[in-house]
Formats: sequence, structure tokens, C-alpha cells
Amino acid sequence: MDRIADKLIGAGLCLSVCICMAGAVYAGHVDENNNTDVQQPVLQTQNNTPDVVSKSLGTNTKDETVYVLAGSDGSVKKIIVSDWIKNMEGDISIADKSTLNDLEIVKGDSSYVMNQNNMLTWDAERSDVYYQGSSKKALPVDMSVTYKLDGKVISASELAGKSGKVTIRFDYKNNQYETVLINDEKIDIYVPFAMLTGVELDDDKFSNVEVTNGKVVNDGTRTIVAGLAFPGLQQDLGIDKDKLEIPDYVEITADVTDFKLGMTVTIATNDIFSNFDSDKLNCYDLEGSITELSDGMNKLLDGSSELYDGLNTLLDKSNELVEGVNLLADGASALYDGSAALDDGAGQIKSGLADLSDGLDTIASNNSDLTGGAEQVFDSLLSTVTSQVRAAGISIPDLTISNYSDVLNGVIDSLDETNVYNQALDTVTGAVEANRDLIKQKVTEAVREQVKTKVTGAVREQVASSVTDAVREQVTSQVILAAANMSKEDYDAAVSAGLITEDVQAQINAAIDAQMASDEITALINNKIDEQMQSADIINMIEAKTDEQMQSEEIQNTISENVELQVQKAISENMASDEVQTKLLAASEGVKQIISAKASLDSYNSFYLGIIQYTDGVSAASAGAYSLYCGASELKDGTASLKEGAEALYNGVLELKDGMPALIDGVTALRDGSMELSDGLKKLNDDGIQKIIDLVEGDLDVTVENLNATIEVAKKYNNYSGINSAMDGKVKFIYRTEEI
Repeated sequence: MDRIADKLIGAGLCLSVCICMAGAVYAGHVDENNNTDVQQPVLQTQNNTPDVVSKSLGTNTKDETVYVLAGSDGSVKKIIVSDWIKNMEGDISIADKSTLNDLEIVKGDSSYVMNQNNMLTWDAERSDVYYQGSSKKALPVDMSVTYKLDGKVISASELAGKSGKVTIRFDYKNNQYETVLINDEKIDIYVPFAMLTGVELDDDKFSNVEVTNGKVVNDGTRTIVAGLAFPGLQQDLGIDKDKLEIPDYVEITADVTDFKLGMTVTIATNDIFSNFDSDKLNCYDLEGSITELSDGMNKLLDGSSELYDGLNTLLDKSNELVEGVNLLADGASALYDGSAALDDGAGQIKSGLADLSDGLDTIASNNSDLTGGAEQVFDSLLSTVTSQVRAAGISIPDLTISNYSDVLNGVIDSLDETNVYNQALDTVTGAVEANRDLIKQKVTEAVREQVKTKVTGAVREQVASSVTDAVREQVTSQVILAAANMSKEDYDAAVSAGLITEDVQAQINAAIDAQMASDEITALINNKIDEQMQSADIINMIEAKTDEQMQSEEIQNTISENVELQVQKAISENMASDEVQTKLLAASEGVKQIISAKASLDSYNSFYLGIIQYTDGVSAASAGAYSLYCGASELKDGTASLKEGAEALYNGVLELKDGMPALIDGVTALRDGSMELSDGLKKLNDDGIQKIIDLVEGDLDVTVENLNATIEVAKKYNNYSGINSAMDGKVKFIYRTEEI
């Protein structure tokens, strides 16, 4: 029963969240520095009517979306609030209230005046009003994200690029509550926010992905994880966790290689409970049904036990009958006593099977209500999904139990991001490849300039060395002539003969070095180098060496690599353009929403088919029990005749003796079958019926009261930044974490 309850509640709540979110558009662009350009919301209707509304179409409504830009650990960095006042009454001016800073009108020509109490008067001119602003007000729900690598806590920055077993946990703290009086006791009831967290994982990096309190969907290239939590709802409803645990966190585990994670998005909404009609919640009918179910099951169990006991009696008395037949000497009296006991046993069998048949008839009488209710819920869910898909501008037929899977699969295929991406990639690649020759020409020119620069540098070093040596030779001869009044050859010979002292040699060498370091000699050397570098021979040599290196395998490989790099860069830049990314984003967001909605419908379909199988089984069991009862009635009539005709039976006892083995075998088989029936009914009672009774008994009154209070608190929370009390309102929060 716990699993059935979990699936029913989980499917209903998760589908409600997905439906509520299907029309939500992230109306803002966030760059890598968390700078935000929040664009105006777009009013989308099926007939694309303008924003101006007619007089008296309903109460003015303030629709508020709060964008929370968070760090990778969930810490808040910036809050942007987008407000849309739907001018349903067609007013010329609208009274409003807002605590936002840096107010900015994002659509239309509306203007406003604000007083010191944060009250605004909008010059609406019968149109809707769109504006945005920033806020530092505390959020109703805080979100924190923690990471573990191989079981050890690690920061997001340290985790980047690591490999191993990774755990990502999203915890939500509900701060928004109201103290209410329930059964003379003050209780804090939290606003029942549903937290829907979505994460996209690259299959090249993530494998063996599991999620606690969520669902994992894989399309072959990436894994989508959707988690659902209701922080504070367990306390609100006062339900024991041992009976039913309501999730308040989401945890993802996976084997990771070179960890990298894009942004995560979490949507918080209280629409699920605020849309409930609390007047329809009543525990009395349910209590009566549970009591009837319990009584019927007890009768069924008693009847099955009596059936088994009666068959045992029948088997025992059959054995006595055999013994009586074998012991004809005991007389007709013993035979009569045995037939009387056999008649009593047959009566017990008939009575027990009557109770069994009545109990199963009671259960079977509720089959149509059970299957009809499940089908009604399914039809309601299908109608809601149909409306949401059409509101998104996608034309589909009415969804039914038989066609919803094929219809939604067709929509998903048409919005598949891979199809859109491949079409854009083919177009961009073709355009870039058409310019490959021009790209190669530009790359070749750039590489030649680099090679020529290196060759020129090497040649200049050689020229500089040669010029410096020649100038030094001249300076050396001049210094020796001036200092020793001899030629360099004579000086070298004198040094070799030991005629020049070491001090004189040192003085001459120092004079030579000083001359070489002088500005005059340095300028002379540089001029000579420049002259030689400008010579035709040197220029031709540089060009020749450059041409030679350009033909080398290394340079040609470099050119090829750079050409390919530039081609891929051009493709990547074009694929990153606003036009391409807008198409991809539209396809990606649409397909994720519809996949999520279909998954929820599939989950409920599984439950619905289980209900049908259960009711079919009950009907079959009821028919079988009636057949057994009819057989037991005939058996009772037969044993009565046996009792009355005991004397006549005595005359044919020898003939009866020949047929007794077959009778014993039949009764034994019937007894064994009744034992299996009794064991099966006990298992049904222990594993199914009693768990239903345990879940309801003792908690139902309290749970209904708490649920009513929770619904009322949800309805009251309709804004974040302020609202005029005369308006209706609704608010949702979108948390976006940084990528890692």
C-alpha cells in the first residue's frame, strides 16, 4: 500500500508542478559575470490577442516571477523581480504596492507615481503593466547545494576537473509560515512550496546516475535529472514518516570523469495547494469505506478458515466412512453416525463459502467506482496537459488514454534539440567550408611572416658577429700602434717572445675593450650591420631560407593545423550566435517540459492499469467463490440424503467401498486448495488491506484539518515584493546556480 500511495501522491504532485511550469519562460539573460538583463515577459494567448483588455473581465491580477541568481553553493548573489499586472478590469489607472528598488518599465508606455508608503499609481490606459526591479528581501525558501567526492565534503571550485564518485545534494529551508489554531492548538503551518530542481548532465562525464526524490531520463547523449521536494509539508500535514515520508531534499549521485557542471535551475511554486478546493475535503465517507473494507475482509478470512476446517472434517469423516465400510461388522449404527458427522461438516463448508462469497461481492461492488474515479483523474490530467501544450503555441488533438503517448512522442521529436542543432550545424559548416581557400591564404601569409622574422633574426646574428670581429681587429691594430708603436704582427711576436710584460698586455686589452664599448664604435658596428642587412645578397638569402623553411613538413603541418583550427573556430563562433542559440534554446526548453509531462502521465498510467488488474482479479475471485458455494450447497444436499439413506447405503456398501479411494483423493485436493485460498487471503489482508487501514486510522481527522489549513496558508501567500489588497496575485521563484 505504501508504494501505491507514494506513486499516486508523487505522480499527482509532480505532474501538477510540471503543468504549472510548462508556461514559465526564463525572461532574462545572465552573462558569465552574473550581470542580468531581464527582458519583459511576453503575454502568450492562443489567438495572439493584444494586451489591451475589455472592461470587467475579472479582478486585476499581479503575476510575479522572482529570479534568484545564486552561486554554485546556492548562496544568493542577486534577486531580480519581474511583475506583470493583468488589467482585467480595463482601468485607466491602477493602484499598486511594491518594495522593489530600481524600478524599470519593460514594456509599453505606462508611467507611475510612488508615495512614501511604497504605494504606486500606474497610468495604465486600460492596458497591462510590465515592470521589474531588484530586491534584497529575504526569500521564503533558502536553497543550499553541497558536494562530496568519494564520500568526503568538497567545495565546488575544488571539485572542478576531479573524477570519482560524486554526490550533489540540494537542501531547501522553508522560512515562510503562519501560526494557525487547529483543534485549540497553535501550530506553525509552512507555505507548501513545491521545489522542482532540474540538472542536465553530459553522458561523456557522468554515468550510473541516481537520484533520491526524483527521476532520471536519458536520451542517449545526456541525462536529465528532475528532483521534487516539499520543505515543511511533512510538518504541515502531521503525517508520521514511518507511514508516509514526504521528500524535503534532492540528492544526485554519479560516477564522474573530469567533473564539469552547467547551471542548475530550481522552480519554487505554491500553485499546487493554492488551487485545491478545501471545501471538498471530507473524511467521513473515507472512514465509512475503510470500516466496510475491514469488516468484509474479516468475514472473508473467517469464511476461508471455516472452509478449510469443514474440508478437514469431511476428509476425516471420509476416512471414518472407509473404515466403516471395511468394518461392516460394526453395523449400520456406526455408518449412520459417520454420515451425520459428514453432514455437519458439509454444513460448515456451505456456511463458510457463503461468507466468502458475500465478502468478495462487497469488494467487487466497489470496482466500478474505483476504476471510474481513476479514469476521471486520468482524463483531468490529460485535459490539463492538452491545454498547457496548446497554450505554448503547439497544435495537438485532445489527449486521451489511448493516444497521449503517440501524440506527445511526435511533439517531442519535432522539438528535438539534436535535429535543430544538426540543421544549424550543416548550414554553418557549408558556409565556412566555402571560404576554406581564403582562410588557407591568410594563414599561409601569417605563418610566412613568422618564419621570415625568425630567419631574419638568425641572419642578423651572423652578420653582427662577422662585423664585430672585423671592427675589433681594426681597433686592436690601432690601440697597439698607439701604445707600443708597433704593428699587431710585431706585437704578437713580442708577446710570444716574452718581451711584453703582463701589465702592459692588460693595459692594451683594457684599452681595446674600452674602445669597443664606446658609443662611437657601437654606432659604427650597428651601421655596418644595417648596411649589410639591406644588401641585395642578404635580402635574397633571407627570402631563399624563408622559402626553404616554408616547404618543410613541419611548417606545412603547422599551416594545415592552423587552417583547420580557424575553420572550426569560425563554425563555433557562428554556432554561438544569438540566432542559432535562440533556436536551440527554444527547442531544448520545450522538449524538456513536454518530456517531463509525458513521464508523469506514464507514471499515472502504470497506476491506472494496476487498478484495472486489481478489479478484474476481485471480480474473478468473487465468481469463483460463488461457484464453490454452489458446489458446497450441492454437497450439503448430498450429505443429507446420505444421512437419510444410511440404511439403504448399507445394502450397497460393497459398491461404495470400491469408489472410496477416488472420494478420498478428491476431498484431499479440495482441502489442499482451500488452504492455498486461505493463505492467499491472509497475505492480501496483511500486505494490503491492513496497511490501508493503518495509514488512515488515527491520523485521518488530523490530516484533513492540517491539509485544510495548509491550503488556506498557500492561498494567502500570493506575492513577494508587495501587492494591493484589492488584487489577486500569484508568485513563483526561479533559482539559477553558476556553472562549475
